[in-house]
Amino acid sequence: MSLFGKNKTEEKKVVAVKPTSAKAMAGKPVTKKASPKPAVKKTPSKSVATLTSRHLSAEPAKVIIHPHITEKSGVLSQKSIYTFEVRSDAGSQEITEAIEVLYKVVPVRISVVPIRSKARNYRGIPGGRSAGGKKAYVYLKKGDTIEFI
Repeated sequence: MSLFGKNKTEEKKVVAVKPTSAKAMAGKPVTKKASPKPAVKKTPSKSVATLTSRHLSAEPAKVIIHPHITEKSGVLSQKSIYTFEVRSDAGSQEITEAIEVLYKVVPVRISVVPIRSKARNYRGIPGGRSAGGKKAYVYLKKGDTIEFI
């Protein structure tokens, strides 16, 4: 099917080549198909290490905003699972390094969960929204603890 009267099929380009021999000059001009341009491989300007570790140079205090203290997090802390509110662009590797620097413990595992924004009422009038974000569950070894005092 065509769009605005133009066919979408590709046309083969034919390039005329000057004949070099006497026999070719006597006959019809020799034609050959134009070859497509060779593909040029682009090398990335940044190394792979800098692409995978985006914010590793960020300060640990800026990666972890504050501990997320709720009733559920209090129960989980008895099982050596702690919750923190973290930056929305922070990854688990950055959070691991921040926990090691700030609290001097090595996490076994980290799970990162988004916090969705919720509709809020102000004095019975709807229209506001709470800010969303990101929450990290930090799993420690059985004997390790983190003090929030």
